[in-house]
Amino acid sequence: MSGSDMRATLKAGGQIKMINPHDSSYSLATRLIGHGADAVFLDCEHGSWSFEDVRVTSGAVQLAGGNAIVRPRCHDRSLIIRYLNCGAQGIMVPMVDSAEEAQAIVDAVRYAYPHEAENDGGRLIVCMIESAEAVKNDLDALLDVDGVDVFFFGPTDLTQSMGLMPPKPGEDWNERTKALIHEALAKVTARGRIGGTLVREDNAREYAEAGAQFFYLHADPFLRAGFDRFNSALAG
Repeated sequence: MSGSDMRATLKAGGQIKMINPHDSSYSLATRLIGHGADAVFLDCEHGSWSFEDVRVTSGAVQLAGGNAIVRPRCHDRSLIIRYLNCGAQGIMVPMVDSAEEAQAIVDAVRYAYPHEAENDGGRLIVCMIESAEAVKNDLDALLDVDGVDVFFFGPTDLTQSMGLMPPKPGEDWNERTKALIHEALAKVTARGRIGGTLVREDNAREYAEAGAQFFYLHADPFLRAGFDRFNSALAG
């Protein structure tokens, strides 16, 4: 699978499931692909992935039939290009607040592959929209940017941008956050573009019905739920 394959899946109305392993381990990443994930999230903004980790994991994950999608710590052009040169099949850039920023990200990816048949090198481009102000005031302009594959709405940062506290583990998002994401996904879908957001097992269907096609999941809730079921089984 490649970024081109993910793009084709999304354009055909399909879904992409990306999981965050929370550990810089290529073997864990490939196991998650084997268990059903389409992509693994290599979080280089908050996580501990090095350039060598990205290189090794991207290759291993692709051999397993999946994709590695990297989140750089910022919009820095040379940083984005380095992760792509390390083999990432997609780039997921945080805090994209304007059409100008989105266009600069697309241009950086295209610069990395000047001689490719696909001028983005077949890499998936995901822009993370993480402020309520950007959703309310800049989303229309962002949706005009050609080359962005997925417009992703991050609920944690959206919540904080509205002056609210994110939920504790297991709790649902604030109703204002949910309403904002639903509104944004509806606008994305109406424009014929692709939207995504962070989901859990118990709310994934809700956001799919709202129009999301790109789903980001954390591995920890699956492990926690599995241990809860195991402990319940032991207790009888």
